[in-house]
Amino acid sequence: MEHSTIIVAGGTGKRLGGPVPKQFQTVKGRPLLMWTIEAFHRFDPAMAIIVVLPLTHFDIWKALCMGHRFFVHHDVVAGGEQRWHSVKAGLEKVEHDGLVAVHDGVRPLVSTDLIARCFAAADEKAAAIPVVPVVPSIRETTAEGSRALDRSRLVAVQTPQCFHADLLRKAFEQPYDSTFTDEATLVERMGVKVALVEGEANNIKVTTAADMRVVEVLV
Repeated sequence: MEHSTIIVAGGTGKRLGGPVPKQFQTVKGRPLLMWTIEAFHRFDPAMAIIVVLPLTHFDIWKALCMGHRFFVHHDVVAGGEQRWHSVKAGLEKVEHDGLVAVHDGVRPLVSTDLIARCFAAADEKAAAIPVVPVVPSIRETTAEGSRALDRSRLVAVQTPQCFHADLLRKAFEQPYDSTFTDEATLVERMGVKVALVEGEANNIKVTTAADMRVVEVLV
């Protein structure tokens, strides 16, 4: 079955700090986004990779690719105002009815094994996402104050989120909702059960400078 991956890299990196968007900040001398693209290229060198960037970042990315002699083939698509718009724009470039993954551009440590597990589960179940246990104690705020939640029943969601392409297309035919958080939620609204796959502790999303230091050690 044919595969494609949409890598969403539309962040500005305000929480990370600095003048450079976080997906372009360097790890071991190369932009974060290059490590992420290479992770999927390792899984399947023939797979189509679609990178979604703000239109204003196209020239920066092209210059970075030339400067770093980065030749892994990928298509670049202009993103939209929110993640929902960006993923939808990337999905329009997927021309087959096989499997499609959606991955955060700033999760460069995703392993080949995890990518394989997510695609395999989506092939069988139509929709699959990686999750990891919630480690910190969690409390929910209420009108009266707060209450502890049973963290053994909670998981944290990662990417890649993988789906049958036709299913994801149908999900994005639904009207835009500002409460949209991820593709799995959109699919679930259609009554489709999403399979949970064992994620990886190292598959972190780079948000802060501390995350960047962890990636420097682990990459």
